[in-house]
Amino acid sequence: MTGVIVAIVVVVLLVVVALAVLRPRMQARAQERRLQSRRHEVAGRHREEAQERELHASRAESEARAAEGRAQQSRAEAELHQSRAELHERGMADDDLDEDQARFSREDEPGDDRAERGR
Repeated sequence: MTGVIVAIVVVVLLVVVALAVLRPRMQARAQERRLQSRRHEVAGRHREEAQERELHASRAESEARAAEGRAQQSRAEAELHQSRAELHERGMADDDLDEDQARFSREDEPGDDRAERGR
């Protein structure tokens, strides 16, 4: 009977020692899994933010290209008006005086959209 009790005590001690040795390893593995999960979560959030910012940058670039196109068009119109002004000053466009005067008179009228846009 004493042998059975000793055997039970030895088995219990072996189980306690095994748990004492394995428990830190199990905790370390569980902590590593939690850490890995958090890494993936944060990395995913960063990727989402990067995609949003890339989309925002693409939109801004598109708007900038459109604005550049409008600016080029305005520059071209300004150059055209400058050329016409020089032609009028030199007396080389006298036949267009009446047409240009009528056009500018229409643009200055309050209901005209071009006058409101600053053309």
